[in-house]
Amino acid sequence: STCFVPDFKVDLHCEENNKAHNTDEISVKRLIVRRGKSFILTFCCLSKRQNEMKIIFLICNGPGPQASQSLKTKAVFEILPANAAGIGWNARVQAKSSSSVTVAVSSPEDACIGEYSLSVKRGSSSRSIGKFVLLFNPWCEADWTYLPQERERQEYVLNEHGIVYRGQSNGIQPMPWTFGQFEEDVMDICLRLLDVNPKCLRNAKEDCSARCNPIYVSRVLSAMVNAADDKGVLEGKWDGNYCDGVAPMCWSDSVAILRRWDQRNCNCVKYGQCWVFAAVLCTTLRCLGIPCRVVTNFESAHDTDGNLTVDHYCYDLGVTPNAKDSVWNFHVWVEAWMRRPDLSQSSQYDGWQVVDPTPQERSDGTYCCGPAPVKAILEGHTNLKYDVPFVFAEVNADIVTWRMNSDGTKTRMFSDTKEVGQNISTKAVGNERQVFEEAVRRCQRLTIRGGISDVSPATPDVSVKIVEVGQSINGKDLDLSLSLRSDQSKPLTLKIQLNARAVLYTGFSISNVWSKAFEVKLLPNKGAFPREVESDLHTTNAGLACSPCLRMGFLIKSCFRSTGDSVLPLIWVFALHLLI
Repeated sequence: STCFVPDFKVDLHCEENNKAHNTDEISVKRLIVRRGKSFILTFCCLSKRQNEMKIIFLICNGPGPQASQSLKTKAVFEILPANAAGIGWNARVQAKSSSSVTVAVSSPEDACIGEYSLSVKRGSSSRSIGKFVLLFNPWCEADWTYLPQERERQEYVLNEHGIVYRGQSNGIQPMPWTFGQFEEDVMDICLRLLDVNPKCLRNAKEDCSARCNPIYVSRVLSAMVNAADDKGVLEGKWDGNYCDGVAPMCWSDSVAILRRWDQRNCNCVKYGQCWVFAAVLCTTLRCLGIPCRVVTNFESAHDTDGNLTVDHYCYDLGVTPNAKDSVWNFHVWVEAWMRRPDLSQSSQYDGWQVVDPTPQERSDGTYCCGPAPVKAILEGHTNLKYDVPFVFAEVNADIVTWRMNSDGTKTRMFSDTKEVGQNISTKAVGNERQVFEEAVRRCQRLTIRGGISDVSPATPDVSVKIVEVGQSINGKDLDLSLSLRSDQSKPLTLKIQLNARAVLYTGFSISNVWSKAFEVKLLPNKGAFPREVESDLHTTNAGLACSPCLRMGFLIKSCFRSTGDSVLPLIWVFALHLLI
């Protein structure tokens, strides 16, 4: 940590500075500091003309000659007396002896993060004394990433280990994960990620200048963790064929993924799915100083057309084609902590922001998502950036079931307002319909009439319940029980069509694997079941080797008949998610 230049040497005090800046876990051999907090340097004079020594600092961040004072990627400043007030980048004398001077160098709270070159100028000559890395500072109140509670900083910035949750809402499965943000080479890999992002390649000068803003940096990293349209880290794949790479469920730490990307000269790593994308993004954000946590949303909607609903379509025989909209049995993203002065002059939208690196939909032409304020999602403020309508639908969308008629028309059968968004802290409680209507009102592409049906579907006259008799086990038969009850005053004849489909955890079908049809009569105000649904379906033979769940889709067709009355068809569709 000592640099020798003509007439004097410089001690960077790497170990002492890094400990004071909570970066010593990364390294104590190179200078790594956080913005808004001073660090010390000691100049030891080797010349008898120390009193004639005048030092001017030149600090440059970014692409060499393009660094600019106007863009805040370059700073030039002198050493000030100990009692002088400094603004922006500044240096003040902290201690002085006959042979040395120790100065405290301070950076502004909104300085650009990244690697800086540090030079000193004496007279007409300029000498480099080394490099240092500047990171965001969640310990500094003026930094946009400031997190007030120390215990939260320990968890969301400094903790290198965590748990990622997968599974389903009634079968949550924890998975240990090593984030490893303080492995020494990870910081350099994160900075390289920023340097190869498309915005930097198009205009490095402006990109480096924008790195003062955690909103910008988190959005760039959201795009760079996936390789959908850039030199990103991970390629996503959901079809179960991973023979030319690593299956997503085999990863358990971010460091191996990031190192592989770096060693392959920024060629993507195969393969990732949502929890892998999120965990890698968590590593990069924590490494650069942005507090963050991995969050799982169970029964997570994917709304492709922006109408805040997930539309399902059924035909008479129970065939449900893959629609563009879907419901994932779980989806994982990251919540990052930062201020949002771009949205409000007050602190209304400060705090946790959803940042999702899984390539689902394009945002401003790029596969990225967020940062979307959790407070805006909770209140249905869908007119705000970034991608609030999409994230709102993930946690609060209605599931609307349509019956496709033979003449090409469709009939809306019912809406499920409860299934989407399970076991997450941002789910609206006790005020869901008001929040949903507020979200539709604020969404620029929607109106109330376009997003919410004027006529509520009629309450079904037949109650249907499907439950697991025992625990589902891979390789064993599935034991299910189907119960029906009629609330009508006349007898009913029901034609029942049961279909089972193998689906990915993203809600898309692999294949139809089992079906059963039968007829039953229901007496008025009575039930005809429980009845065992006997099936010889084995999950190992259902094309599910790489699928996290089995979805059983049930179509119930009810025909009400009495003398002189016409047939009144009703359809209900239920899904039972089984982990394998």
